[in-house]
Parts: sequence; C-alpha cells; structure tokens
Amino acid sequence: MKWRAIALLAVCEVLAMSLWFAAASVLPQLRVLFPLSHAQEAALSSSVAFGFVLGTLASATLGLADRLDARRLFAVCAVAAALANAATTVIDPTSTGAILLRMVVGACCAGIYPVGMKLAAGWAEADMGLLVGLLVGALTLGSASSFLVAGFVTLDWRVPVLAASAAALLAAALISRLPIGPRTLRATAFRPAMAMLAWRTPSLRLANLGYFGHMWELYAMWAWIGVFLHASFAAVDPALAAGAWPKLATFAVIGMGAAGSLAGGWFADRWGRTRLTILSLVTSGTCAVLAGLMFGAAPAAVVALCLLWGFAVVADSAQFSSSVIELSEPALVGTMVTIQTSVGFLLTIVSIHVLPGVVAAAGWSGAFAMLAIGPFLGAWAMWRLRCHPDSLRIAGGRR
Repeated sequence: MKWRAIALLAVCEVLAMSLWFAAASVLPQLRVLFPLSHAQEAALSSSVAFGFVLGTLASATLGLADRLDARRLFAVCAVAAALANAATTVIDPTSTGAILLRMVVGACCAGIYPVGMKLAAGWAEADMGLLVGLLVGALTLGSASSFLVAGFVTLDWRVPVLAASAAALLAAALISRLPIGPRTLRATAFRPAMAMLAWRTPSLRLANLGYFGHMWELYAMWAWIGVFLHASFAAVDPALAAGAWPKLATFAVIGMGAAGSLAGGWFADRWGRTRLTILSLVTSGTCAVLAGLMFGAAPAAVVALCLLWGFAVVADSAQFSSSVIELSEPALVGTMVTIQTSVGFLLTIVSIHVLPGVVAAAGWSGAFAMLAIGPFLGAWAMWRLRCHPDSLRIAGGRR
C-alpha cells in the first residue's frame, strides 16, 4: 500500500510540475517570433518563482493544507495552474499579462509541491530522506518534461505549453485516488513573530545558508541551461542547434536531477545529510565552472559534463528541508520550513535575472562561475553545521 501510494503521488507531481518550465522550454521559438528582451525572457521564468513565494506564504499563513483535504487542495491548484498556463497561448508573450499568468502558475504550484511533500511524509518511517528525495525527483522530472515535448514539436510553440496544462489536469484527476498515510500530521501554522529564530539559532542558520547557496544555483541553471546548450551547439554547428538536439539534451540534463534526488535521499539517510550535501554542493559548483569554460566545445563532451551537473545540483535539494525539520522544535517546523523555502526562491529570482547580464558582459564562463559561488558557500555552511553539536539531531545521529 505504501509504495503504491508513493508511486501514485510521484506520478501526480511529475504531471503537475510540468507547468513550471512550460514557457522556458519554448524560449528559442518565442525569441524568433516575438521581440523578447533578455529581461522579458528572464521574467517568464522568474515570475513563476515569485508567484511560488507568494503562494507559499499565503498558504502557510491561512493554514490551507490543515483546513482543507490536502488532496483536494492539490487538485484545485493543479486545475487553476493548468488554466493559467493555457491562457498564455492566447496572449502576446511580451505582454505584462503573460508575466502575470506565469506568476499565477507559480502561486498555484505552492499548493502542489509542498502539499505533495506533506502527503509523502505521512508514509515516512526511517526513510524520510528517501521519500522527500523521491518527491523532489518527481518535481525535477516534471519540470524537465516540457523540454522533452518541445524537442519533438517544431511547428507551433503552443503545443508543449498546452501539453503541460493537459498533464496537470490529469494529475488533478488522479490525486483523489491517493490514500492518506498513517503518519500524516497537522503542519504548524506560519508564525511571522518566530521567523527570526531561523537566523538566530546557529544550527538552523547554517542549514538555511546551505540551502540558500544551493538555490542561488539551482533554478538559474535550470532556467538557462537550454539557452546555454543551444548557443554552445550553434558555436560548433548551426544546423545541429536548429534541430531538436538542444531541447532533448536540456530534458536529459534537468531530468538527471530525478536520479540525483533519489540517490541523494537514499545515501543521506545512511551517510548523513551534511556529508551528502557537502559532496553534492562541491560537485555541482565545480561542474558549473567547468561547463562555462567548455562553451563551444564538442557537444558530446559538453552534454556529458552537464548531465553530471544536472545529477549533482539536485542530489542535495531535499536534504536541506529534512535537516531543518530535524533541527527545529516540533511546534515551529511550519514556520522554519516556510521561511527557508520563501527566502530560497526569492534568491532564485535574483540569480535568474542577473545571469543573462553577466553572460553579455563576461560570457558563459563568467556567468556560470557566478552561479558556483552559491554552492561553494553552501558547502562551507554545511561543513560548519556538521561540526556543531546540534548536528547530532540530523539523520538519526549520522549528521
């Protein structure tokens, strides 16, 4: 029963989260058809993250996941996000309306991804890291799926966008079949007055700094890796860049995060979360630096490195939230996780918007080196956390 439920939940996450990069997956086509500026391109991606921040805070403040059936909340948000996403196909992508609709998609995702984690936690025993990792892996695969569809569709940019909406509607229909886990608990409501504990408590501060470094890199990498691969392929062979290969490579790179998340969750439960996150952060930061330096190199070599990057950049993602849950007082878990997620996604908005300007000024090597600053600082924070006495509360004492 447990693994059937988790499998169904993962399928629903994959289908619903296909909405996240529905616009980013068709940016190369939109750039040809519409006069998109670099700022507008970035806004089509960052507006989803900004909407997610607003949606997460609103949901936690109102206690929606507690007051409503979590499955029903998931379904309603998936339907609303699907409709907002579909509406972007009938308006000008350069308009403010397109940005606002993408923001609505992000706000609705706050009722999909975090709610999915709550549903998964209801089945957790000694495998919290693995189950949360599985959900993050499903999010990753879902986020990558739009690039897969776009890779096979060359006639109309609207097709992959509408396909993502159809997938989310299917997720809304399937989630009602999910049984509730026996360990499902009521989440703590968001309490603004206690938010500063996330910074004043040394162990929580270090865990959050690790997460912030991770988030500085993650969504900017996801948002722009397709553009990077397309430009790198074009520098070698314009005909190769004009085909489906850049989009299929982008799907594979982002999709590798699903495997990374599962592996990270399994090893974190056994090795310890700080050890796993340090290894993952150093690996992803190194890959970021090397990928920028390899711009315009043989496509096979560039893709191979980016596949490793895609694996490492997500392998630690679920473990920061797991660490904060284990380090927080039970009555404050809701507040601490809400603060961590909200600040992390605010950082992604900055890095997504800053990166194209750095590309213009210093090339891809400079831009990806800028992203690498985040994981390297995050690795330092997690090493400091590992040395802190509170770390004995993480992963059953495995730190």
